[in-house]
Amino acid sequence: MTDPLNTPVVRHSPSNGPTSPDVWGIYEPDTGSIQYICADPKTRKAALIDVVWNFDPKNYRFSTHSMDQVLDIVKENGLSVEWVLDTHPHADHVMASANLKQRTGAPNAIGALVPDIAAIWADLYNLPDAFEPTRDFDKLFAEGERFSIGDLEVEVMLSPGHTLGSVSYVCGDAAFVHDTLMQPDAGTSRSDFPGGDTEALWDSIQSILALPAETRLYIGHDYGTKERKEPMWEATVAEHKAQNIHVKDGTKREDYIERRQTRDATLSLPMRILAALQINLRGGRLPEPEDDGHHYLKVPANRFD
Repeated sequence: MTDPLNTPVVRHSPSNGPTSPDVWGIYEPDTGSIQYICADPKTRKAALIDVVWNFDPKNYRFSTHSMDQVLDIVKENGLSVEWVLDTHPHADHVMASANLKQRTGAPNAIGALVPDIAAIWADLYNLPDAFEPTRDFDKLFAEGERFSIGDLEVEVMLSPGHTLGSVSYVCGDAAFVHDTLMQPDAGTSRSDFPGGDTEALWDSIQSILALPAETRLYIGHDYGTKERKEPMWEATVAEHKAQNIHVKDGTKREDYIERRQTRDATLSLPMRILAALQINLRGGRLPEPEDDGHHYLKVPANRFD
């Protein structure tokens, strides 16, 4: 029997009206990541959000089957890519941003505080001149900034906690909230990476849950639960407020913080983090090739518990 959590899954969530986008979620099973296409049903303009550049951590080889799948959906639905967006520099997968920019011609963007994240990791890697987000991203979006996907307006929300510079993209009744919430039956995301902060994550989640009750929230990851073996990634604000096991209505801030920190203390680093971040902080580019024509990554030893 096929295990849905080990199988790519695509679902379309249709527009609910003139200011509501079409959304496709594309589940990437190796990392439990959800990639998104957010499209204006009128103009057929679209943004690609948090798309994966597939990376095999055993052999350190890359492939493009996830971004190929996303672009096939774009073509099949007559869409035109207007933006390549990421919500933060991912720790568990390599971003496809630079590749997609080259393949689509669309500008790539991320949050305005990513240079602060880059400074933390430049120190951890001892690579003081490696990361320059203003070079590798066409736009660094600030809190409250607005832009368009076709005729649809998108607002940027700063949503720190998982990282210090994570952003959410709110487009009509759809919000792409990355590694803040999980599905209601799984709770919330971790906040223990360098620059992460549990109290900030609580505050970010409260801002997200203050959106209108019918807002569709699209999360960054799903790993299923003991009871649920099928990947899921969409729930409304109302559903989270009623059912989310970590932050539903009535949850006390101090109880959440204690629960989140206790859980995070048991978690290991993601398998791909030390490779992924030094690529993602270059906008999804590998380091420049050395004199033999090959690319090399640097791995810090004994820097993490």
